[in-house]
Amino acid sequence: MNRRALLRLLPAPAILSALPAARPALAQEEWPARPVTIIVPFAPGSSSDIVARAMGVPLGQAIGKPVVVENRPGATGELGARAVIRSAPDGHTLMHAPISTWAINVALRPNLGYDPVKQLTGLSQTVRTPNVLVVNPAQVPANDLPSLITWLKANRASYSTSGVGSSDHLTMEMFKQLTGTDITHVPYAGGAPATTDLIAGNVQLSYQNLGSILPQISDGRVKPILITAEGRHRLLPNVPTGAEAGLRDFVVYSWQALGGPAGMAPALMERIHAQAAAALRSADVAKRMDELGFEVVASTPAQFATFQEGEIARWRRVVEAGKITPS
Repeated sequence: MNRRALLRLLPAPAILSALPAARPALAQEEWPARPVTIIVPFAPGSSSDIVARAMGVPLGQAIGKPVVVENRPGATGELGARAVIRSAPDGHTLMHAPISTWAINVALRPNLGYDPVKQLTGLSQTVRTPNVLVVNPAQVPANDLPSLITWLKANRASYSTSGVGSSDHLTMEMFKQLTGTDITHVPYAGGAPATTDLIAGNVQLSYQNLGSILPQISDGRVKPILITAEGRHRLLPNVPTGAEAGLRDFVVYSWQALGGPAGMAPALMERIHAQAAAALRSADVAKRMDELGFEVVASTPAQFATFQEGEIARWRRVVEAGKITPS
């Protein structure tokens, strides 16, 4: 007797009990049902854009659907974040964004138009990179942290950043609070002009991401004082960490994360995380990230939730202590 004939002879409850085993497999196959869009809330060429595009290639190959990176810059990441929030929680619209969108904005902007914890679902911290404290060697005679602090307390100095609320901005504000120094903030529209004016001598010092400032360190246009990593970095083996230089609890990373709208099913979250982590750890992507000064993290959704909570609390303390405002 074939299966169809057997089912006709079974009472209705028995038929129902025979069917559910196939349903979970069908549900698992619903993602992806169409191309996946990764919204980057910053302009093309930004670090979050570069990482998203690098990750998107092997991710698309693995899931068998195109992965499209869409840039929606504006309002320090808010426009892109709100677009993701309005999307369906089915995994077809994701967001890859930096620390500002996921943590700093909520600490810095009391009237922020979105809640990165309640209205977004974090899937993974993708990559991170430490910041490097660099000075203009023609204007700042210091070669280490003690001599720099002495110089800063005896001279009027200014520092450049890639913008108000950026990782490099709040890193310097934290530095000022720990060292008792008073340095004037000069924000720019990105790390490139901030570095250009540092080299030109219009400002005296800056914190910049390792990958972006490495070429200027290598050719001697800026001088490194310390790195905010947990340990010395292989690309700058002679540059001390904050702890080695004399600053305790001064480990800071500029990081990025992948996520989606609120309400994503746990099974879907785990599936997307697994595919994204595999893409990040693929040989080509890992090599590219290392060349850019990034460390692949690929944390789980649960790990990211705990990490994000700590980051928001940390930067809120820095913002409140420094009485920092968005503009």
